[in-house]
Amino acid sequence: MLRSHALSAGFPMDFDLMHNPALTVAIALAAGMVTQSIAYHLRVPSIVLLLAVGVLLGPEVAGIVDPESLGSSLHALVGMGVAIILLEGGLQLELRRLRREQVVIRRLVTLGAVITAIGGAVTAHMALGWDWRLASLFGALVIVTGPTVVTPLLRRLRIRGAVATVLEAEGVLIDAIGAITAAVVLEVVLRPSDESLILAAPEIALRLGFGILAGLIAGGVLAGLLRFRGVIPEAYQKVLTLSVAVLIYELANSVVHESGLAAATITGMVLANSPIRKSRDLIEFKEQLTVLLIGMVFILLAANTRVDDIIALGWAGALTVIALVVLVRPIEVLVCSMGTTLSWRERVLIAWIAPRGIVAAAVASLFAIRLESAGIAGGAKLQALVFATIAATVIWSGLTGGPIAQLLGLRRRSDSGWVILGTNELALALAQLLQTPRQEVVCLDEDPHRVQRAEALGIRVLLGNALETRLLMRAEVELRTGAVAITQSPEVNLLFVNEVHQEAKEQRCLVAIDTWSSGVTPEILETKEAEVLFGGATDVAHWSQRIDRGEARVEWWSCRPWRPREIFTEGESRPAYLPMVRRRRKTRTAVGTRTRFRRKDEVAVLVDQSRQQEAHERLQQAGFVRGDEPASRAKPAR
Repeated sequence: MLRSHALSAGFPMDFDLMHNPALTVAIALAAGMVTQSIAYHLRVPSIVLLLAVGVLLGPEVAGIVDPESLGSSLHALVGMGVAIILLEGGLQLELRRLRREQVVIRRLVTLGAVITAIGGAVTAHMALGWDWRLASLFGALVIVTGPTVVTPLLRRLRIRGAVATVLEAEGVLIDAIGAITAAVVLEVVLRPSDESLILAAPEIALRLGFGILAGLIAGGVLAGLLRFRGVIPEAYQKVLTLSVAVLIYELANSVVHESGLAAATITGMVLANSPIRKSRDLIEFKEQLTVLLIGMVFILLAANTRVDDIIALGWAGALTVIALVVLVRPIEVLVCSMGTTLSWRERVLIAWIAPRGIVAAAVASLFAIRLESAGIAGGAKLQALVFATIAATVIWSGLTGGPIAQLLGLRRRSDSGWVILGTNELALALAQLLQTPRQEVVCLDEDPHRVQRAEALGIRVLLGNALETRLLMRAEVELRTGAVAITQSPEVNLLFVNEVHQEAKEQRCLVAIDTWSSGVTPEILETKEAEVLFGGATDVAHWSQRIDRGEARVEWWSCRPWRPREIFTEGESRPAYLPMVRRRRKTRTAVGTRTRFRRKDEVAVLVDQSRQQEAHERLQQAGFVRGDEPASRAKPAR
């Protein structure tokens, strides 16, 4: 109809929405990004809106997006998209973060996968009356959770501690394992024989093993090329990494069927844990590309699903999904966490949050076509149940995860911790003073070498451009007590304040400035609702150098009178000391021009050892006395 109207109006082009593959992909790309933007503003899981929009745009409703017009290219496109998404997930998996909880993570992606597969198969067989072949496929498909769903959900719910580490790692690793397992089960279903069943386990091991080997080789070669500057021009590093990811995915699949997803994941993990300069452009490019692909893939897959098939599942389908959430998942977590250091509260929350994601949707769509072409009934029902599981588990985790985490005491408070721009010696000294078991400090920097030094001190660091909204979102700046900018450039520090206030308008910001009356002045900061860090001009390079040489030390001083005199150095260009942190009971805050002291407050003061007597006399005149806590050298470990 659209085509005939276009021709009658005198348009010479072929305006056929339903059978134009290029236009289908273009609409899916644009609709995916618009939908995710709306989900961001509504603060709801984007996958739910993506599924709804995909159905609305699909052939059953608006008829704008027709995945069938892509033919076999649909699954090739989805496969490569999933591979890139898993590569980006692997780039986030640094082994040092996983060591503490490695036992439970390893169990969840091995023993836990078996428990989920068996539980899913049994529930589908009993509730829906499916034969064991179709039920087994469903059990294999719902093994996966998915980083594209879990990671944004954890950030929105503000889950803290070991729970976030376990769920993120499980989400990335289980996708490849689940996809491989499901592919092997499909082969068993398509070739039902005793020989197929006997060879299933070795075949899973072969595909997973080959994928890991291929990923190790590809990641090692790529890391070697990126390690040395000049070998690969910086402008081409992003595209090279992307091309290698797609190549290793397709190459691994060509050699050993369905091993490409594991290869892509391991490639990302090798890069994440290699001593290379991790370009922020590379990380940001991967994140942007992942967001783009997630939107497109979900729109296409949702448009390829029939609403009538989902409705036809009825209460039996709902019962199957409920059993997965309230029975199978808790049993899996209980078994896999036995004998670990996880508390019962952490186990409950891990069992509560298990949303399914893009890999389950992509593989289910592929299986539906494979079953149909093999003459086996039930492919459409299988796809419908998987999509219903995805929607239900995401909504369940998104709506109830926050209240449950709050009830269990595993949700971060909205005023916990600090964000610090910079990892120079002075910034690290401040970070060490602010960080406590109850208060996390996150540093932001672009230099990988300084990042590694900070991480050696136990400080969490995010590599990237702190003036980018994405990095501030990862640092969860809106939930922090305050943000501190402490680079050698007051102008950069001021720009950082502007970006922080875009995300959190009421956030307390402290800025290091090098002079008191020129450049970025206290008056300028006042207009930006910011304050001067340390209460005076600070030569960041000078103090960092003195800390590095052991010529500056941190001392604790206590406030004795009710109204202590001012200790800020304000206009002094080279003060003898810097008041850094105020400790009041169990709370530590960075010192700025708006900081006020009262009796029994304690202050961490960085003292220039060559002017120690001068500093002590001035502090004593202001009403402070040396604390009992021994002085500590503010020099980061190398």
